[in-house]
Amino acid sequence: MYNLDEFMAELERKNPAQPEFIQAAREVIESVIDVVNNNPKYLANKILDRIVEPERVIEFRVEWEDDNHQIQVNRGYRVQFNSAIGPYKGGLRFSKNVTLGTLKFLGFEQTFKNSLTTLPMGGGKGGSDFDPVGKSDNEILRFCRSFMTELYKYIGPDTDVPAGDLGVGGREIGYLYGQYKRIRQENTGVLTGKGQNWGGSLIRPEATGFGAMYFTNEVLKLNGDSFEGKRVSISGFGNVAWGAAMKASQLGAKVVAISGPDGYIVDENGINTPEKWAYMLELRSSNKNVVAPYAEKFGAKFVPGRKVWELPVDIAFTCALQNELNGDDAKLLIKNGVKYAIEVSNMGCTPEAIAAFQAAKIPFCPGKAVNAGGVATSGLEMSQNAEHLKWSAEEVDKQLHTIMKNIFDACVREGKEADGTVNYVKGANIAGFRKVADAMCELGY
Repeated sequence: MYNLDEFMAELERKNPAQPEFIQAAREVIESVIDVVNNNPKYLANKILDRIVEPERVIEFRVEWEDDNHQIQVNRGYRVQFNSAIGPYKGGLRFSKNVTLGTLKFLGFEQTFKNSLTTLPMGGGKGGSDFDPVGKSDNEILRFCRSFMTELYKYIGPDTDVPAGDLGVGGREIGYLYGQYKRIRQENTGVLTGKGQNWGGSLIRPEATGFGAMYFTNEVLKLNGDSFEGKRVSISGFGNVAWGAAMKASQLGAKVVAISGPDGYIVDENGINTPEKWAYMLELRSSNKNVVAPYAEKFGAKFVPGRKVWELPVDIAFTCALQNELNGDDAKLLIKNGVKYAIEVSNMGCTPEAIAAFQAAKIPFCPGKAVNAGGVATSGLEMSQNAEHLKWSAEEVDKQLHTIMKNIFDACVREGKEADGTVNYVKGANIAGFRKVADAMCELGY
């Protein structure tokens, strides 16, 4: 039998200075430990001991030349966490804040997120401490080529299929895939998030944000509610926030705020036109990592150096980074009347924030369920690549909608409490865990 405190103490001892990984592991283990202790098969196969250990961690040096012809050196990583239900699948993150612990947490989360989609994908994550902010296109190109020159040895369409993440959008995926093709001399579905002209799926850039809104729509319906007239804030301004702003607006909400490292924007007219959505992408591709220019362009208000969570809204969506919404932020949102807290970024809320929302009986939905639409559509891109076909946007969107509805149903099934409320954290963790654990037992490893 497993004891939670003893298990976590040993995990912390084995993984020093990796707080994000420990945080992610604790959230899952807290949810599933009773399921494990009540299942002789899981106990006999030591599932908890095995599921928190990556199958493989790859670390490598990335050397590249900047525009001043100076050699720069970064670290590259790929964490191949769990392949029990399919090839490793998960994004690449380029950020100065990337560490091995960050990528282990993301790979661990990805394992259960991918399981929730019901598609045959294992969990992995990778990236580098390379900071794209302020870099020229040519510097990013040279870095991507150098990064892929090492990474290509460990990936493949039936082995490990990376995608984009923070700091890795369509441009970077293009540069990475171009180098992969140059080395391997083959066209294959080894990366997802590809451009429309060379194997990409329609709806993929929007998928994480769209999927999050489809999941949220099910939560609203369960509570006899809808998006219509809801006042919404969104953190971030990249691909995820962009897709979320578009779909929330289309479903009847009024998106009034986006944010960046420099502060947040308040647009009381709503971030609700194609021109405004397109400008979000323009800001992201500028490599400046700021949102202030939006205010000047559209006559909105810019609040420098502060968090978007101080703004009174009906629904708050985290769409940027891990732990971006803390306990104090949650209490302020609750005080200001927030009705739903939706985590779209990976582990976007601290444990204190989650506890505050749950104590206030405000529906809180975790990222591993809410943001699974991105990787689900990557899985659909893999299927299209394998068939050498391109599906219509309507077909992809229909399948995405169905997948998100199924994830919602699984969360409700596993997370229904005695009082009729739904613990979406518990539901997502147990539903994602069962499939992976069963596969590990059945495979005998």
